[in-house]
Amino acid sequence: MRVAMMTREYPPEVYGGAGVHVTELVAQLRHLCEVDVHCMGAPRPGAIVAQPDPALKGANPALSTLSADMKMVNAAAQATVVHSHTWYTGLAGHLTALLYGIPHVLTAHSLEPMRPWKAEQLGGGYRVSSWVEKTAVEAADAVIAVSSGMRDDVLKTYPALDPNRVHVVRNGIDTDIWFPVAHARSEIGGAHARNEIGGAHARSETGGAHARSETGGAPRPGDSVLEELGVDLNRPIVAFVGRITRQKGVAHLIAAAHYFAPEIQLVLCAGAPDTPEIAAEVTSAVQELARSRSGVFWVREMLPIGKIREILSAATVFVCPSVYEPLGIVNLEAMACATAVVASDVGGIPEVVADRQTGLLVHYDASDPAFFERRLAEAVNSLVADPERARQYGQAGRQRCIQEFSWAHIAEQTLEIYRKVSS
Repeated sequence: MRVAMMTREYPPEVYGGAGVHVTELVAQLRHLCEVDVHCMGAPRPGAIVAQPDPALKGANPALSTLSADMKMVNAAAQATVVHSHTWYTGLAGHLTALLYGIPHVLTAHSLEPMRPWKAEQLGGGYRVSSWVEKTAVEAADAVIAVSSGMRDDVLKTYPALDPNRVHVVRNGIDTDIWFPVAHARSEIGGAHARNEIGGAHARSETGGAHARSETGGAPRPGDSVLEELGVDLNRPIVAFVGRITRQKGVAHLIAAAHYFAPEIQLVLCAGAPDTPEIAAEVTSAVQELARSRSGVFWVREMLPIGKIREILSAATVFVCPSVYEPLGIVNLEAMACATAVVASDVGGIPEVVADRQTGLLVHYDASDPAFFERRLAEAVNSLVADPERARQYGQAGRQRCIQEFSWAHIAEQTLEIYRKVSS
């Protein structure tokens, strides 16, 4: 069996959960079968890179993507199974299956009709991406949903799809990479306030937020991102890690932070805005928050794993305020670092965050965002006021990751689907 794994993201260019999923899945699948990675972006070892047609420079991003898809199809002639991820490679997977007469497996990490705000980013290209997804999903030999909630969404969005072709294979976490690290509280105080909002931001880092190259423990002296930011480890920390998109609910978190207890510090690792407009909105909101309270820190650059792990481990609470989330790998990363999670109850999040066991779930109602924001703040404040409960939730979360979210098991489940569609 030879798998053509088609993805937009692959290290070192990884910025979201789908990229993390592909990276980890490929690493495990290569122990079980032959895998060729077809990705987009800059040339890199270990992958076949498809770049957009230069004649389309300046065209709508959806058209540029489709031109890269055509190159992927042309390069996949030796595959016996094609596996696509996200709409970016959905058409490549579909056409590869048609051209070479092989089965197409598609992993649905999100659904375009459930993300209407993407029209801000793609304009008319959003209609193109939606058509691509519908065409690829409905024709695929198997569709993998990353949670049971996502499977329900797939079947509701595409009712023509045979339910027997839709399988649940959840995202996973590598607990040898994501683990709690100790901090020298006596060495990291509030004296280095130069990076609090109002001053400079954290320095630029090379690599993506999910680079696999770091596996160390506590930060070396002088190499602590918290020390650089000026975060006081004697005060409670609330952390967020994610892209600046409508989907991730960053604006709701910033609004909720106005109601956080005064001793709480907020560390926002938030970058890669979808549009200049949402970037400006978040910038204005963070600046307004910083004028009303101390301890607001915003890291806009992508950080390597070691620094994200340091932030998650130091946090009393990690917050995931997403308004749409098929599963949410970032919650697994926080849980693996033994940090309690406060999250919205949307999509597949309740399949990861066990309410009142590994964190607290807050109901999201799009018709009443103010109520959601106040409840989010109440949940955060309740855990900060009860650090022992937060610690217990964190420990339970790490144990849940170890027991239920192994990438090796996920690779075996995926291979079984390949065998089923190839028989």
